[in-house]
Amino acid sequence: MGSNLIGRRAIVIGAGIGGCSAARALADHFDQVVIIERGRLPAEPIARSGVPQSQQVHGLLGGGQRALEELFPGFGLDLAAAGAAPLRVGLDTRVERQGYDPFPQRDLGWTAYAMSRPLIEFILRQRLGDFDNILVHQNCRALGITTSADSTAVTGVQYETVDGRREMLSAELVVDASGRGNLTLALLESIGFSPPATSIGVDIGYAGAVFAIPEDAPSDWKGVLLHPSAPADVRGCILIPVENNRWMVALAGRNGDWPPGDEKGFIAFVRSLRTPTVYNAIKGAKRLGQISRFGFAESIWRHFERLEIMPRGLVPIGDVICRFNPVYGQGMTVAVQEASLLHRLLQTSTERDPLDKLSKSFLSGAAFLVGDAWAMSAIPDLIYPQTRGERPADFDRALGFASALNRIAAGDAAVHKLVVEVQHLLKPQSVYRDPILAERVAAEMARSLKITEPQAVS
Repeated sequence: MGSNLIGRRAIVIGAGIGGCSAARALADHFDQVVIIERGRLPAEPIARSGVPQSQQVHGLLGGGQRALEELFPGFGLDLAAAGAAPLRVGLDTRVERQGYDPFPQRDLGWTAYAMSRPLIEFILRQRLGDFDNILVHQNCRALGITTSADSTAVTGVQYETVDGRREMLSAELVVDASGRGNLTLALLESIGFSPPATSIGVDIGYAGAVFAIPEDAPSDWKGVLLHPSAPADVRGCILIPVENNRWMVALAGRNGDWPPGDEKGFIAFVRSLRTPTVYNAIKGAKRLGQISRFGFAESIWRHFERLEIMPRGLVPIGDVICRFNPVYGQGMTVAVQEASLLHRLLQTSTERDPLDKLSKSFLSGAAFLVGDAWAMSAIPDLIYPQTRGERPADFDRALGFASALNRIAAGDAAVHKLVVEVQHLLKPQSVYRDPILAERVAAEMARSLKITEPQAVS
């Protein structure tokens, strides 16, 4: 066995973005990596059955693009070659938020790509084809994760084939990238452990549609991000360019004020938005395909890192650990960052048995990745009174800090770039603790408070 090989076989449950990225992370360290996928994987970039949200807008943040480059060098070039739309971050997207319609547009120094989810999954599957030791079992349903007699280590996966046969595949490592994580949760419950969870009930409804980009499309932007004026306004919208000269438009509403799925209702919802930007863009554009709807009830973060016991060789990843509110576009990025983390841990391990402490090390690192993303989405979600979840003790101060930071960013390109780097999960939120920046934000908060305080009447 080569010096970098640590096992005979690893199994990945699920062939989504997290699963494919995890398979690549494992390929250098196992003789064989097997992906067990419940559905059929199309031979072209089209939506997969069983993934209803795949037709909605998906964002790959800068942190996700960087992680994919680490796993698959040249991945950005692959995206460009496949027709993904390049966007100069800060310049090509018109961001409309309360008080700024739009927020100042500046070139912040790097290019991101916008594409459909089916395209990025298709490219991932193509890149996996470069690895002879990665096999994919399609149309196979994973039934359970098996363990040793004392339940201290995983031993493989039992699955059902398309013709109903039950098979058992042994493995030293199992990565659960199934999304719901039912198999991991069932295994842990069977040995008397269940991860504590934090949840935020958001009750969001989406409607998505695709339009051909018209010849008279605006020239001052390529994409639009419209933030609602919370908490009174719950309606938001995102428009992004994707492959084949198309716009993907996603409408979102909360707490029952959800966008409809018929054309007349869809357009009426767009017209009702706080600004006319998206309506003016699509009112004469040709719609391609059907309007798709999707609902999302709650964000949930399962704290596997807090468990005292974790079977050796069991690694949950992606949505199994945390299902983010999709409106912030963090899910794909965190999933591939976790896969990149798994890759680094295996590459740099100095343990005689690299699998012995792998789960604990991975879950600790994943909690850090999730924590930053969660903080950025939890605070805005909790602004709405109907949102279910515990407000932090410093909630009002956090809101004031965010507002002051945005005001500074509007007038300072360097701070604007830093804020966007944090939003793209390229830098941790801890950069906001820089003493000079923290002092500027505190002064801006104090100035704002002084302006809003009622004046005494003489």
